Amino acid sequence: MSKDKFAVQERIARFANMLDLKDWDAVEDCFTETVYSDYSDLRGTPPETIPASEYVRRRREALTPIRVHHLVSNFETDFPDGNSATCRASMVIWRNTDEEEFSTHCVYSFQLTRQGADWKISGVTQTVLWNDGNPSIHKGAAKA
Repeated sequence: MSKDKFAVQERIARFANMLDLKDWDAVEDCFTETVYSDYSDLRGTPPETIPASEYVRRRREALTPIRVHHLVSNFETDFPDGNSATCRASMVIWRNTDEEEFSTHCVYSFQLTRQGADWKISGVTQTVLWNDGNPSIHKGAAKA
């Protein structure tokens, strides 16, 4: 495996792990200054490009009240040029309270940009395969 491919996978794994640990500064450090965000499958909202700080603020607001675990695998990485990468990865996200659960089985498409020696996430698109449980426990999910 190439050094860059491994670095991209490590960045995506860090993103998932830091969300679970609710280390919001470390989550923000995974991103470029602005990030393309498309969670329309889960939320029913249009894609947008927002500051990384706003992306993290929204995750903090939605995830702080619940327990969460992101499990990411099945990485498919491509390097269209020396400073950009795309990576498709499968993810299962478990969210729960003491009473209820809500899980999402999905595929993410990440866009990454080389910044110095690091790879940073510049875009996140989530495609939901299916959800289980009660979406009302997760502020970030459409309630329909």
